Amino acid sequence: MTIQDVFSLLHRIAWILIAPLLLLSLYFGFYAKHNASPNGMVRIPGGDFLMGSNGRFAKPNEKPAHLVHVDGFWMDQTDVTNAQFAEFVKVTGYITTAEKKPDWETIKVQLAPNTPKPPDDELVPGAMVFVGTTHPVPLNDNAQWWQFVPGANWRHPQGPDSNIVGKADHPVVQVSYEDALAYAKWAGKRLPTEAEWEFAARGGVEQKNYNWGDEFKPDGKTMANTFSGKVFPVVDPTYFNKIGTSKVSTYPANGYGLYDMAGNVWQWVSDWYRADAFVAEAKQGSIINPRGPQSSYDPDDPFSPDDAPKRVIRGGSFLCDENFCMSYRPSARRGVDPYNPMSHIGFRLVMSKRTKHNTLS
Repeated sequence: MTIQDVFSLLHRIAWILIAPLLLLSLYFGFYAKHNASPNGMVRIPGGDFLMGSNGRFAKPNEKPAHLVHVDGFWMDQTDVTNAQFAEFVKVTGYITTAEKKPDWETIKVQLAPNTPKPPDDELVPGAMVFVGTTHPVPLNDNAQWWQFVPGANWRHPQGPDSNIVGKADHPVVQVSYEDALAYAKWAGKRLPTEAEWEFAARGGVEQKNYNWGDEFKPDGKTMANTFSGKVFPVVDPTYFNKIGTSKVSTYPANGYGLYDMAGNVWQWVSDWYRADAFVAEAKQGSIINPRGPQSSYDPDDPFSPDDAPKRVIRGGSFLCDENFCMSYRPSARRGVDPYNPMSHIGFRLVMSKRTKHNTLS
């Protein structure tokens, strides 16, 4: 064998050894490119789960628990923050619902029939703000602790005298469903479905009272930002400023690494609200990737449910208390007017798949 033959043999051996490594490198490079975590998002694996609850705390609109499958997706690790929303507004010049003069045609369907139109000078930009009470009140009239405040908006959540200075990393509030959709379009994302939200909120924990287990404060540890006043909605004036949003990621993450899927602020999801949605879904057997009902229905609405459609909010907020809503449970759900920004509602977004433009949808 000549020296040239030896070199040729060594060359072939080298390629035999190196080729698999090159293929592995290309594979993992492709995998990383198409599965790397988008900035600030967490991969939710998808799977089957029991949606809703038959538990002792479950309300009628959470029943019955029924089998649902959701495909994998990405979800924001935290709620959208004031800083993130400010960047969106800076880039786009977007004006939120609370910053616009209210449209009477939109408002009147939320009121009792034949409610007279107020003077135009009273139809001013603003939003609903939690004001609390000084003494216990019946819990069937939330007008006693909520108030429309002119000038309240995402920059001034409690009204014109408030601000978000020092709260860049708090969840943005006073955003309507429309505002959340506008931000989602700009960010190249979308609102989660109700099924996606609940699957993610549970964090792999099946049919427990909370996304961390059955005890509200395991070993005395506070797990979420919930009502810290005396008894809801009573607020000591000297303590009022301590009730509100907290910095995102202040409390422990759930099993998927998501923060504030219980408490802090309610979160918009894409589904229309029907109190009987789960009853209808349960009759269909196992459901794959449900998108929610085609219409809204709330039998507890004192006015016409058909004329005042609602969207679902999930997760509870800093106002949830054991004597009132207990909506920091993963199965808890509520319907809200999509045009009604409030001081305890925010949102987070999801994406389903990576596209050739390196974004997800």
